[in-house]
Amino acid sequence: MLRTLIAFAIGTGFGVGLLLAGMSNPAKIINFFDIFGTWDPSLAFTFGGALGAAALGYRTVLRMKQPLLGGDFHIPARTAIDVRLIGGAGLFGIGFGMIGVCPGGLIPALGLGRTEPFIAAAGILLGILCYRMLMHPPNWTKAQETAP
Repeated sequence: MLRTLIAFAIGTGFGVGLLLAGMSNPAKIINFFDIFGTWDPSLAFTFGGALGAAALGYRTVLRMKQPLLGGDFHIPARTAIDVRLIGGAGLFGIGFGMIGVCPGGLIPALGLGRTEPFIAAAGILLGILCYRMLMHPPNWTKAQETAP
């Protein structure tokens, strides 16, 4: 129960931070990427703060034997920069820049009462579904063979 309450508090703090930083405001995101137009460089401070927090977090975690509240650390084992990583990052960046919505800022934006975050969430879920269908297509013939 304590782990759940701490996770809820951290997630709430993260969501409030994203809202305060403007990460749920598509106009702020799009203006950050509009270098020759209405450029708003303030989002760079949010990115810099996130990078610093992640670096500090990894440095701390790599020195610990286990998490403070028990369990195991789940640190990515893959370190290779391959076509799938570059392609996925590119698609994420294109979508992020086009509609000004990042999944991290989208979740708290769902509670603001606007319809746009729900449309963006539906698009993200559709993209995930398409990826899974392309990369891991269902084997319909195997399912039919095992049916009585």
